[in-house]
Amino acid sequence: QKDDSQRLLESFNSDEKEHTLTKSKAESYMPKEEILLEESESPLDSNVTAFALKAKVIYPINQKFRPLADGSSNPSLHENPKQAVLPNQVMETSTSGSLGSLSQGDKEDCSSSTTIHSTTSDDRFQARAFLKVTSFPEVLTCESFDVKLCLCSLILKDLMLLDTELRKEKHVMFIHVLKIYLTDFCHKKKITDDLFKKILLIQENDFEELQKQLDSRLQSTEMSGAHNSEYQTLEDLERKEREYSEHIIDNMEAFWKQADKAQQAFLDQSKCSSAKARKIAMDLTEKMIAVENLLSESQDLQAMDIQERLFNWELMVKMIDSLKSCIPEECKCRLNIVSNILDHLTVKNNVSVRQKEELLTDLHKAFWEQLAHFSNECIQQSKDLILKQLECGAKKREEYRHRQKAEQGSLLSKTFHIEDVHDFLKAYHELLQKHRQAQWELEEEDDFKSTEAVADLYKELYSKASHALLELVTELFLQTLPVVTGLSVRECELLKEEWQENLVPQLEKWETHRQRHWKLFQEQLLQEKNLWIKEYALSAVMQKHLSEKQEKIIQGVVSRLGCLSDESVNYILQKHRLLLCSVLTRLSLRRVGMAALARMRLSRKKSLLQELREQHTLQKGSSPCQDEDQWQLQKAV
Repeated sequence: QKDDSQRLLESFNSDEKEHTLTKSKAESYMPKEEILLEESESPLDSNVTAFALKAKVIYPINQKFRPLADGSSNPSLHENPKQAVLPNQVMETSTSGSLGSLSQGDKEDCSSSTTIHSTTSDDRFQARAFLKVTSFPEVLTCESFDVKLCLCSLILKDLMLLDTELRKEKHVMFIHVLKIYLTDFCHKKKITDDLFKKILLIQENDFEELQKQLDSRLQSTEMSGAHNSEYQTLEDLERKEREYSEHIIDNMEAFWKQADKAQQAFLDQSKCSSAKARKIAMDLTEKMIAVENLLSESQDLQAMDIQERLFNWELMVKMIDSLKSCIPEECKCRLNIVSNILDHLTVKNNVSVRQKEELLTDLHKAFWEQLAHFSNECIQQSKDLILKQLECGAKKREEYRHRQKAEQGSLLSKTFHIEDVHDFLKAYHELLQKHRQAQWELEEEDDFKSTEAVADLYKELYSKASHALLELVTELFLQTLPVVTGLSVRECELLKEEWQENLVPQLEKWETHRQRHWKLFQEQLLQEKNLWIKEYALSAVMQKHLSEKQEKIIQGVVSRLGCLSDESVNYILQKHRLLLCSVLTRLSLRRVGMAALARMRLSRKKSLLQELREQHTLQKGSSPCQDEDQWQLQKAV
């Protein structure tokens, strides 16, 4: 009975037009405790569960199939039946949401597992292609299904860009610090000018070759599996993120090996004493630890900004989506009132049922055709407008980048002495930070401008749709009805006035409903933000714990050796601290990327869950423009 109850809970899922939904591949690897926790939060009523278990039948919540009195026609929980897909059940997901039928799944599972996994639906979700976007404004013209996936893919892109910029900054800093030490040795006549130039050129070439190797591997990763350059799948993104992370870790290891090699080559050529060489090595390591700390702090702040940007994007997309949805919904309200007036005329025998149906059909056909035409125009105008703004923005950013490059070159051309290294590191990092912030603000400004422009287009579409419907309704009441019904023009004018009077409270109800819907969305977004802040804090604590643990381990190893001088022990600990800091910085960024991928993987299920929550909250109020089936569905939810 325990297994059966869990199977029943597993099989319960909500998805309009889809017959079977079960756990995703990722969830199949969840610990048992997490699975049980998830099941305990199922919306299935416990009384219904108890009844189903006792009767040993599957009783669909939406009551598409009713059990017979003796229960004989219903499949047993132990028989694992396979239900056929009904003709009206299209195997595709929908964001409109409803309750699907209960099902045991497509696979039989005779193992001792407490769950039955059928990954068909989730595999299809993983493999579904969505638009490959390069900036936020492009998302404003995407299908609603693709929006969350597109936004998260942009987050991954921003994280990769941040990683590239910080890695490049670290490489430049190291080369420049090395150059400062070489210049000092050259001034003290410990090395010649030719040797100085030769060492520096070799190191610059070696690091450049390292970067070329990484670029080549990243390019190979980007191209693999790209059957269509305009579209991508979640599966592709997960693979690319994993391979990207592996390449970066390999590159990081190669960089530090090359840095050690460069440092050793420099010390060998300078022919300084071993004590002096150890001191220089310690100094260089100390400087690079300072670099890692600067970059780590900068990365954390920028990653938080990127996450905050995602929430802002979701708000802007929701605003556009709300404008899109209010046009057909309000028009349905207007058309429903026309239908009610014609029903009243039918009862009074002014028009026959057939005439009423013909009038409504003609009205609907004429209006929806006009709306479709206006909508297509609006979508095309949105795309053209966004394309134009993106071109302007790209040109503006390119000009800005040239100015930034000149500023960076000016700073790097200045002469710094060894005692000024920290000042150089701080000045260069602050300059690049300022440039990143300016670039960021430029992008945000473009995002807001594009959103406002698209919103204005949809407001214009709303105005056109309302005006078109008003003209059609006026024609119906003042021209068609007098001919069909024999009513006087004055009586028909009164009917039109009645339509307008009845319209006001209905539109007010719809606006109240829309405002409540918007408030629920904001609350849900705030919950997600708070959850993310908690996860971020937890991650910081875990990284600190890991760092301290590693420090103790290396100290223990060094103390057991017992034959090393204090100076050597300090150098080993310092070197370990540098590499650990580098790895933790990378892992921190990897965590944010993994969180974005998890968000994408769960986007469909979270959308469905959010929709159920909204319906559950809103069913207490009165929502306009709903037919009896929708009310029944709300009760079932």
